[in-house]
Amino acid sequence: MTQFKKKPFLGRKSVFLLTGSLIGFSIAFSPYIFYLYEIFPSGPVWENSFFTYESKYYEDVMTAMWTYFGKITPLFLLLIWFFTCKHWWYHSILIPISMYVYQIISTVYDDVYKVKDPMDIDGLIYLAPFFFGILVIVYLVRIQIFDRIYGIDLSELNETDVTIFSKSMSTREQKEFDDVKHKGFNFRPEPTEDYYQKL
Repeated sequence: MTQFKKKPFLGRKSVFLLTGSLIGFSIAFSPYIFYLYEIFPSGPVWENSFFTYESKYYEDVMTAMWTYFGKITPLFLLLIWFFTCKHWWYHSILIPISMYVYQIISTVYDDVYKVKDPMDIDGLIYLAPFFFGILVIVYLVRIQIFDRIYGIDLSELNETDVTIFSKSMSTREQKEFDDVKHKGFNFRPEPTEDYYQKL
């Protein structure tokens, strides 16, 4: 029965290892994603069995693909970072992701239609509301985390003696402290406040 319980843990461990290996391989392979532009022909038209691509803005398919993959590669790495990041500020990675997505769309539009879109001139102005929205989300998450870590009920400040050196014990630490105290040991608190005042 104990062997049956260990199998799901080993399964989760192997899935975690496989996922990490794939992510590491993808990051290591990212320079080759960029150099994929070299397989495209040099010339204004690329014909294949599925479609025909004509580069109207760059007038060279290889140059157009060099531009595209120069933006796709960092976008690919940013997406990996966004989906694997465990920090509280990971929403801010959406800002450079949106910038690269916007650049790719405007570059493809310019090359296919050879129309200089006025949105491309002041791209940051059009993306500014999205940037501010992401920054507000990040700031709200930061406030919630800060309140959970350092949150103090201000109504209780008058009732208790709270200083910058006082530490609140967790329930586990309080239980261990009470158990040791009931066994007959008497601990005196460390004079941390006196120590820091003498410094």
